[in-house]
Amino acid sequence: MSTATLNVTTVKADFPLLGREVNGHPIVYLDSGATSQKPRQVLDALDRYYEEINANIHRGAYLIAEKATTAVEDSRAALAGFVGASAAEEIVFTKNATESINLVAHSWGRTNLSEGDVILLTTLEHHANIVPWQQLAAERGVVIRWIPLDDDGRLDLTDLDQLLDGVRLVAVSAASNVLGTLPPVRRIADAAHAVGALCLVDASQWVPHYPTNVADWDCDFMVFTGHKMCGPTGIGLLWGRRHLLDAMPPFMGGGSMIQNVTFEGFTPADVPTRFEAGTQPIAEIVGLRAAVDYLNAIGMEAIRQHELDLTAYAMRTLTERFGDDLAIHGPHDLENRGGTLSLAYRGIHPHDLSQVLDQHGICVRAGHHCAKPLMKVLGVNATARASLYLYNDESDVDALADGLAAAGDFFAF
Repeated sequence: MSTATLNVTTVKADFPLLGREVNGHPIVYLDSGATSQKPRQVLDALDRYYEEINANIHRGAYLIAEKATTAVEDSRAALAGFVGASAAEEIVFTKNATESINLVAHSWGRTNLSEGDVILLTTLEHHANIVPWQQLAAERGVVIRWIPLDDDGRLDLTDLDQLLDGVRLVAVSAASNVLGTLPPVRRIADAAHAVGALCLVDASQWVPHYPTNVADWDCDFMVFTGHKMCGPTGIGLLWGRRHLLDAMPPFMGGGSMIQNVTFEGFTPADVPTRFEAGTQPIAEIVGLRAAVDYLNAIGMEAIRQHELDLTAYAMRTLTERFGDDLAIHGPHDLENRGGTLSLAYRGIHPHDLSQVLDQHGICVRAGHHCAKPLMKVLGVNATARASLYLYNDESDVDALADGLAAAGDFFAF
């Protein structure tokens, strides 16, 4: 299935949950921006691990312990290849993207930043890429600046040179979880490097949908989470340049992350082990490898093209059907956005809208999407968000449109 086209019927059959009904209707799952569904191949990998090689890693010398260790390190190598890392040792397993960003903030940030240093964020960021830096600012007197948005929901880089004055780190999302905006990450990374700053990319909403190569961005750190890319919950990644990781102290202390411990102190292990204290989520790491294999078998280019076509269909269908009654926040240029559609419809509260849609088996997210600063800029408290993925097709978009129409009739006055 590596061709440029994607057979959604075949893909959907791989996902057991998508075969169920909700409230008497076939489920229409449009909340992959929150978490993706899991294919049978991933579920089977989790079962096989627990049934055949369940043991702790990097410790036992017996057969299944060695097999478990090999499975984890093979997974690390597969993830390195998936994102274009130059070595598997640059991949650090974490709980999720949030923990990955906190790791950088605590370890690199508290080692390298002091009062008056500047961190540059964007108005698009998820709370996971805001709060750790705000905690650091409160503790160390670090200054936070913000890249604003233009009227179309894209980053306004007009004053980027001025914003970068004194900046030590730029943290930017590769794709917005609210607007679908795709910022020019390489341009921002190049500008950061020109003033001696580092660049961290939150790729949680990018990696599941697009081919990824950290060298293309020339960033210094990159984070993402497994559960949005057909993998299990509880597993995420930090990629970092090796020389940066080598210079960073451990994030947490305990077992596994040490080279030696004495009564007087300890010596940390080499990268990446120094950042992986305690027993790791072994089954989840194995399951994430299965997700990578699954996505690679389909082809990330095929997934990207499918979602581009489906997003175009969705925006065209919803706009033609509802006109000025419906607003889709974010860029309307498909080259600058992904398949995340935050909707406002006839003044109906997003939570009311999602509840009516749920009665028709349609799953969308309602709320601030962990992006309250962005909500303030948009002038709303919440949106209803439909997010598309590889197992969605035009019939799902049509069902969403029918559900919106039903909501409009229900709340008509």
